[in-house]
Amino acid sequence: MSDAAPSTAAPLPALPEDGDRVLVVVAHPDDAEYGTAAAVARWTAEGKQVVYVMATSGEAGIDTVAPAQAGPLREREELASAEAVGVDVVEFLRHRDGRLTEGVDLRRDVARAVRQHRPHLVVTINHHDTWGPGTWNTPDHRALGRTVLDAVADAANRWIFPELGHEGFAPWDGVRRVVVANSTSPTHVVDITDTVEAGIAALALHVEYFRALDPEVPVRQQAEDVYRQVVRRDEPGWPGRAVLAVELALGS
Repeated sequence: MSDAAPSTAAPLPALPEDGDRVLVVVAHPDDAEYGTAAAVARWTAEGKQVVYVMATSGEAGIDTVAPAQAGPLREREELASAEAVGVDVVEFLRHRDGRLTEGVDLRRDVARAVRQHRPHLVVTINHHDTWGPGTWNTPDHRALGRTVLDAVADAANRWIFPELGHEGFAPWDGVRRVVVANSTSPTHVVDITDTVEAGIAALALHVEYFRALDPEVPVRQQAEDVYRQVVRRDEPGWPGRAVLAVELALGS
């Protein structure tokens, strides 16, 4: 028996999952695999349509590989990771890695993706200042996450980017919720008990990226280590379950 006092934390509720189209918008290849992919694996198995949009190709993410080579390499790894969890459509906006800003160009590109794919749920990356205690978040994550929140509203307004209408993308106001993954301020959870392994396997497909991060540790082990950090087990109200904590940023 444990001597630890029982938790008094209020259970986080399940994220409402009505709607059958999901758009995941992140900054770099591999961002979606840090937990979100496990949820995606469950959603695609249930018949939901999930599309990935990467703002950059992550070309500045491997110190030992020049961006001209790293970008295509990381795109290939992301395509394999997405396919492993049932995602057939992956789009790369190819903004400069490490130089994302909250400017009009990025907002327009994300709004275009929202109009094109007409999601009910949008998932993005942690846009808060920190990634966790003592870990400053990257400028790309901060800029991308905040831009997504703005672009969802832009996608519904025909007058902000009228050129999108001329391109054939009608306004879309059907986004019911925007969720922030890996947030430092979670409000809800997604049950990933049956798909944790799928998430780990998807992350482990970023082989060259992880080899460069730590050539001494096997890629699979690095992926498992990540999931030990992002997956919550036996949370209050979720005994015997593995859950992913997320922040409901827009919607209810």
